[in-house]
Amino acid sequence: MGNKRLDQRHVKSATFVKSAVWPKAYPDPEGYPEIAVAGRSNVGKSSLINRLTIRKQLARVSNTPGRTQLLNFFLINEQFTLCDLPGFGYAKVPLSIKKQWGQMMEIYLTRREPLRALLILMDIRRTPGDWERELVTLGSACGWGVIPIVTKADKLSRSQQKPAIQKIARSIGLSPKQLLPCSALSGEGMDEVWRAMLRYVDTPFVPALSAEELTKQAFDLDS
Repeated sequence: MGNKRLDQRHVKSATFVKSAVWPKAYPDPEGYPEIAVAGRSNVGKSSLINRLTIRKQLARVSNTPGRTQLLNFFLINEQFTLCDLPGFGYAKVPLSIKKQWGQMMEIYLTRREPLRALLILMDIRRTPGDWERELVTLGSACGWGVIPIVTKADKLSRSQQKPAIQKIARSIGLSPKQLLPCSALSGEGMDEVWRAMLRYVDTPFVPALSAEELTKQAFDLDS
């Protein structure tokens, strides 16, 4: 019942806007503040978006990791946009595709003016690597909000969750208190994720670095 009341309170509308690869096809930068959703392939990005928006098929869920190959934009409550980034780190994706993904994400992350915050998704059963650490560093340098999300919390017992979250926090240089554990299956943590996102949607953004400086500091997304 609690999750049902939460869903009704938060989500009034959620619609797919468009897919894009390069900036000329992005939605109007003067439209809405934007929050990006990033994470490794199979971390549960689509499931999280669908649970947050209470739409079973808003973001396509695939059993094949690496299926999302575009930037997918969704308009939420006529208030802000979610951008679902391609999942990274899947070894079976051809190198040519990985390189295009890297270029696409680097350009988006360093040049997208409406970007306000980045949801960084991490599986509670896995130790994050260089990608997640670099995203945290880049987000801090850019002045975005960094919202670290620990997905699939339902896969571990309560007693197992605490040490797993502590390990993840150490690996990315953050405090365990900064991480938001959640489950798209049970709905655990969705309220906290909503509050974190709306904090940045409602706050005016002042970039920490110029576009030129951001480009210079962009990490190597092709690796």
